Amino acid sequence: MAIEIAPLPVPPTADAAKLKDFGREVKGVNPGSLSPEEFKEVHDLLYKYGALLFRDVVLSPEQQFALTKAFDPTSESYGHGNKKTEGEKKSILHPDLKTIPRVPQVQLIGNGMVYDHEGLAEAKLKHPSHTTFHKTRVSPEDEEKGFTRYYRWHIDAALYDLSPPKVTTLYGVTVPKGERQHVRYDDGTGEELDVPLGTTAFVDGRNMFGILPPELKSVAVRTKVKYAPHPYVWMAPAHALSTGLGIMSEGLEMSYDDLPPWEESKIKVLPMLWKNPVTGELHLQVHPCGVAELIIDPLPAGAKREGALYPDGVHLKDLKEVRELLYKMQRPAIAPSFVYPHDWHERDLVLFHNRGVLHTVVGAFKPDQVRAFHQCNLAASDDPKGPSEEDVKQWA
Repeated sequence: MAIEIAPLPVPPTADAAKLKDFGREVKGVNPGSLSPEEFKEVHDLLYKYGALLFRDVVLSPEQQFALTKAFDPTSESYGHGNKKTEGEKKSILHPDLKTIPRVPQVQLIGNGMVYDHEGLAEAKLKHPSHTTFHKTRVSPEDEEKGFTRYYRWHIDAALYDLSPPKVTTLYGVTVPKGERQHVRYDDGTGEELDVPLGTTAFVDGRNMFGILPPELKSVAVRTKVKYAPHPYVWMAPAHALSTGLGIMSEGLEMSYDDLPPWEESKIKVLPMLWKNPVTGELHLQVHPCGVAELIIDPLPAGAKREGALYPDGVHLKDLKEVRELLYKMQRPAIAPSFVYPHDWHERDLVLFHNRGVLHTVVGAFKPDQVRAFHQCNLAASDDPKGPSEEDVKQWA
């Protein structure tokens, strides 16, 4: 049976035209045992569409690791390192991940108590909630009515020492059913999004770049992003914005002197735009919570200076200024019309292009709502490629 693809169901809140090239359901193949020819087809489909869904899949942790690794054959360790989330209990990731003992590259995530699971006698899982990370929160009364928020828009990546994974695979083992929830942006826009319980929300980095006005496209194509050392430890004392798209500038980040030992050479400095290796398209890919500085190159020779921002280049080190510019560039693309909220079913397998999309945990579960997912991504064998000289000339 040949591989078949079908569009993902676009929610009524989304603009179908904006999501026409995002996401496909793949039918006719078993993702746990792809032939080389089938894998090549799946590989190219993923880079073309950003996310692939396989329904009703039986997939072992070993098969999930092998599938993830096939996208980057020399990669070996989990995206944050095997058996650690930066080795630090201070990291905001620490409570969210439990390692599958025999396949340390695969993590168990979810909510509630899970027993006798893939070599784990028991695991207490905690669904990340905006209530512990955002500066403000939805009131308990409104939570009871089903209102919630995005948790944290992000890329799966350590952002220190290790290169950002190319692909993440998410497999729904146990998926609780419940009432739909309503995401509030709570940023003065009045925007809301009706979502399935426990959805994973995605936005396409191509759209994030494509909808920018020319002056911000010029900034994007010229910018490199410098992340903080051990960014998940650094950001842990701080609070996020109500949209989950970055951190409040309150000066609460951990001092570099108090971080675990770090080396300047291991700090990640990455392009703001990451080039798709199959399509050649540019994706605006920034993890806004971990950014410390922006390095913007001057306009190339011959570029039009009128109306240009930072025509002579600049190195922005003021966190508030850095974050405000990033937010201005990223916020339009998380409007409801651009968001794909996946409606999870048990045995769903979703692959997403981690260098081409941003995603976030959404919503909240009650303690007795048990959810168990397997997640795998691998620290890549190289860093993402940025815009070419031709790209810079075109967009700057």
